[in-house]
Amino acid sequence: MTKIPFRWDQVGSLLRPTVLKEAREQFKQGNISKEALTRIEDEEIIKSIEKQKEIGLLAVTDGEFRRRWWHLDFIAGLKGITVYDFETTAFGITTEAQGTFVSGKLAFDPVHPFLSHFKFTNEHAAGVLAKQTIPGPNMIYLDSFILSKHYHENPSYEKKEAFIQDLITTYQDAIQAFYDAGCRYLQLDDTSWGGLFDERFRGMIQKNGYDPDELIQEFGDITEAVLAKKPADLAVTFHFCKGNFQSHWLYDGSYELIAERLLSITQFDGFFLEFDDERSGTFEPLKNLKNQRLVLGLITTKTPELESKELLLNRIKEASKYVPLEQLCLSPQCGFSSTHEGNKVSEADQWAKLKLVVETAKEVWPNG
Repeated sequence: MTKIPFRWDQVGSLLRPTVLKEAREQFKQGNISKEALTRIEDEEIIKSIEKQKEIGLLAVTDGEFRRRWWHLDFIAGLKGITVYDFETTAFGITTEAQGTFVSGKLAFDPVHPFLSHFKFTNEHAAGVLAKQTIPGPNMIYLDSFILSKHYHENPSYEKKEAFIQDLITTYQDAIQAFYDAGCRYLQLDDTSWGGLFDERFRGMIQKNGYDPDELIQEFGDITEAVLAKKPADLAVTFHFCKGNFQSHWLYDGSYELIAERLLSITQFDGFFLEFDDERSGTFEPLKNLKNQRLVLGLITTKTPELESKELLLNRIKEASKYVPLEQLCLSPQCGFSSTHEGNKVSEADQWAKLKLVVETAKEVWPNG
């Protein structure tokens, strides 16, 4: 098998087709059944997989078409999690949102709906690899435990250590379940690391009684423990961006503070990191990389303008000053639709950008 992550790869989510958005709204209003919605989801996922194959991607996803949120749908399917509605201005816009908090003993549900979702994608991938994306464990630790007002008002664990052990076991069980379902390419999307270098979030963490610098080590320890029992022939990658909600971002700051600990997690086969604008900082923190692959997220999913191939080639060359070219790969900096609303790009923009990823990477790495 060609090494994972691939020289030309993608993060995961894709813009929801209009017919799917309309069907989801019809279901919400009670005008169509769950079965009817699922049939439309199935049809649109199959079309999307074929399009991904057509442009030359070696790993395809379901575009996260069955999800409302890139992270919450998975977390909500775990035992010991409660979902609630709220209004947020965190991304610079006022919008309805949902959150989660730990409300009981955390555990993986062996009938988690994502398992059947993956099996469907895998069945229709036929000839290429089906990639599964799930939020990383520290998303739950940070959002549903450390920063959760709901949790602190009614804690369900006497000791933090007991929660952390359950969190690790939950993810070990999840990884094994996806493997047993046929998954050989799993990605942990974990934007929580951004809260450890963003000054506003560091302040929030401190107000809740935690040291963000100590959490850098702890986040790494949790992740390593989660991956300790992964099957040898399962490739697992890590994706990080600084937030992507309707083309708006969340975190500020440089990778410098987290790079040494994060990039030392050698159980990951590769890291997808955002480098699409000046907020990402320089490539210098990449010098901490060990023997894993590093996927440069140079093509933005937040704006429609198509990057020039010349710019991308120059950026790859610049990154190769810190990481050997043979360890580098290329992808967009994030998915195109972290939530069902999507970003301020069209489907035509999306496919053009993914095609540019393939064409540029093939020019840099003609042998793959």
